[in-house]
Amino acid sequence: MGDPPRGGPELAEVMGRVANGDQAAFSTLYDSIAGPVYGVVLKVLRNPSQSEEVAQEVMVEVWRTATRFRPEQGTVTSWVMTMAHRRAVDRVRSEQAATDREQRNAHREHTPAYDTVSEEVTIRLESEQVRRCLRTLTELQRQAVTLAYYQGYTYREVAASLSTPLGTVKTRLRDGLIRLRDCMGVDA
Repeated sequence: MGDPPRGGPELAEVMGRVANGDQAAFSTLYDSIAGPVYGVVLKVLRNPSQSEEVAQEVMVEVWRTATRFRPEQGTVTSWVMTMAHRRAVDRVRSEQAATDREQRNAHREHTPAYDTVSEEVTIRLESEQVRRCLRTLTELQRQAVTLAYYQGYTYREVAASLSTPLGTVKTRLRDGLIRLRDCMGVDA
């Protein structure tokens, strides 16, 4: 069949046949403009999968609305690219509107999932219980647990800070955590 037409009067003739329902002409038109359509859409959307989807929508729209093309008003390429750009911008606006709507709804429906006063009281009671249970540990266990879990030290940093062998620190931490768990009444 040869190379597909690139533009100008050749594509206008092809578009005329597309307007009459010629599927072979549409195939020729598709081969000529689908790549550039995708490129225009991708520049706007910056998302390859959405761009493919929108480019396909544009090509379907070209097939459905081919009778509206007027060669005296411009080239087929400019008509289709304008359609592609508009469709891509519409997708961006639609996505933004959906995001804005979701944010407004989330903000409107935002209510605390719990009673803050009750939560604060519970946290204070649990903190007091932890402090009470920490007092039941040996000094080395308490120091190791405090450094590791309240100050974020690694096992090696705890060992260095306490000038204690790493194995001893690990054992003290394990034993201390077991005693805390038992004191707090937490199931293993």
